[in-house]
Amino acid sequence: MFATRKLLLLVMALVAPSVHASTVDTSAGGLSITSVIGGLEEPWAIAFLPDGTALVSERGGRLLRVADGAGQPIAGVPEVMAEGQGGLLDVMVPADFDRTREVWLSFAAPAGGGGATAAGVGRLSPDGRRLEDFRVVFFGEPYRGGRHFGSRLVEMPDGSVALTTGDRGTGPQGMQAQDPKLSAGKVILLRRDGKPAVAVEGWTPGILSIGHRNIQGAALDLEGRLLTVEHGARGGDELNAPDAGRNYGWPVISFGVNYDGTRIGEGTEKPGMEQPLHYWDPSIAPSGLMVYSGKLIPEWKGDIFFGSLNSDFLGRLDPDTPAETGYAEERISAPETGRVRDVVEAPDGSIWFLSVLDGAAYRIAPAE
Repeated sequence: MFATRKLLLLVMALVAPSVHASTVDTSAGGLSITSVIGGLEEPWAIAFLPDGTALVSERGGRLLRVADGAGQPIAGVPEVMAEGQGGLLDVMVPADFDRTREVWLSFAAPAGGGGATAAGVGRLSPDGRRLEDFRVVFFGEPYRGGRHFGSRLVEMPDGSVALTTGDRGTGPQGMQAQDPKLSAGKVILLRRDGKPAVAVEGWTPGILSIGHRNIQGAALDLEGRLLTVEHGARGGDELNAPDAGRNYGWPVISFGVNYDGTRIGEGTEKPGMEQPLHYWDPSIAPSGLMVYSGKLIPEWKGDIFFGSLNSDFLGRLDPDTPAETGYAEERISAPETGRVRDVVEAPDGSIWFLSVLDGAAYRIAPAE
């Protein structure tokens, strides 16, 4: 009886207390921002099931099934190291969910007196209440401390899964991101059974690209190209298009500096290392990434959306309009856009984002 009452109270706490809507002016006109659910505890990622309900991860270790303004906790989630930036991180629903019912998770796993970036997959039960037969398919090297786990998941056009990792916060002196034998600071490409999906000569199988600091957003563009956003140090946040065998520079080159103002590495460029598609200086701490289909807002078709964790806005890049730092940028700011952790397109073409500051999910659509 006590357990049942406790679960009921939890579900009630996850119900948005009221329907809240505001309007924000944008380059596409007035858009409505509506609260979908409140009461979330450090929400990290959101993904949609084919029926239009959403899965939301919380860094502390809960996975929720969200429908009609309420969140139902899902059992069967792996143990996580919820310390620092670690915890339950991304959630990804593959395109063949209707057949497989697979749900992928990335997380910080306790290991070796510290933690490791890990990923795994389970099957959502028919009633949506449990992940069954969850198995870990990737487990990185353990490091002490709770920084820079990266940890976005993207299903690639061929069905393989890209997993991003961080350099684990070792700073410019740590060269893990440049070591092609280690998983830290990389993009990893896995088959659906967890086996490596790419092999670059001289690199550990499964490593697609190297030289990343802390990738906090990843998505496919409308042509199926992988895009990522990653945190720099003081300046030097980047948008990249990771490709097999490429080196993206960290910590040898960067558009930022160390937190004490000293130079990082060898400058902003070096032969054999890639330049970003776009960079930010000063840092905005980009998190989440989505390329918009244009379904509800045709003016934004193909545009790149991301959140900011330190400047409280939802950002939009227009790849068709060049700018000094890469692409032309619009910053959408409203009372709801506090510490935006993730942004996704819903099946109906609306744009959903997670606010860590509010502990809420919001929906953006054309104002009526």
